[in-house]
Amino acid sequence: MSYEMLLVEIVDRIATITINRPDKLNVLNATLMGEIGVSVAALHADPSVGAIILTGAGRAFVAGADIAAIATQDAAALADTSRIGQQVFRSIERGPKPVIAAINGFAFGGGCELALACHIRIVSQSAKLGVPEVKLGLIPGYGGTQRLARLIGRGRALQLLLTGDPIDGAEAYRLGIANAVVAPDALLETARTMATAILKNGPLALAAAINVVDRGLDLPLDQALELESDLFGGLANTADMKEGTSAFLEKRPAVFRGA
Repeated sequence: MSYEMLLVEIVDRIATITINRPDKLNVLNATLMGEIGVSVAALHADPSVGAIILTGAGRAFVAGADIAAIATQDAAALADTSRIGQQVFRSIERGPKPVIAAINGFAFGGGCELALACHIRIVSQSAKLGVPEVKLGLIPGYGGTQRLARLIGRGRALQLLLTGDPIDGAEAYRLGIANAVVAPDALLETARTMATAILKNGPLALAAAINVVDRGLDLPLDQALELESDLFGGLANTADMKEGTSAFLEKRPAVFRGA
């Protein structure tokens, strides 16, 4: 499948989506948002893909949303824009395959929100992140207010949301937004190394881990633990669980088939 604003490459079961509007700093518009949603859905459905890396071309990961388009929207249109973006980003977050954001440059506004929707974030030392919407008289509309607070806590999230100030990769790591901060020329290699390590594990177990964390965060602890037990027990019926435990006992690498 070809895209106007994305490059998609699949190598060794790892799909790399590169947002490719470098002349516009990869700013999100309606077309790009739609292509991200379509490409992620296609990769989730592709049995040859086990993990996804999301990055940007040029100086930016995604420098934000299309302010010129937003500025002309009334309340109803702006709310619809928010809901469409939330649906796309939620599909990334809830998908069965791990998605790693390789944040190569500017990740502001909607770009920061896109990174927050990914399961793991690796940040270049030269990257800048932020949610500056208050400087425009707005708030993040693609889930950033909720994901940021869940990720780093109420007080730290509100500091970033209320000041709108950018942070660098080292500060993103210190706050817990980034899982790792690396030199710019090591960014994609680090993301691929992590994805490769993840793919050594059972795909059904990976999907279950994503599922239980995502759903469990919104449940009281007792209900979340019950969900964990259900998914834990459900894996006993899979060939992957039998293969994984047998391989461990036989001291050999497991060969998982996602069944």
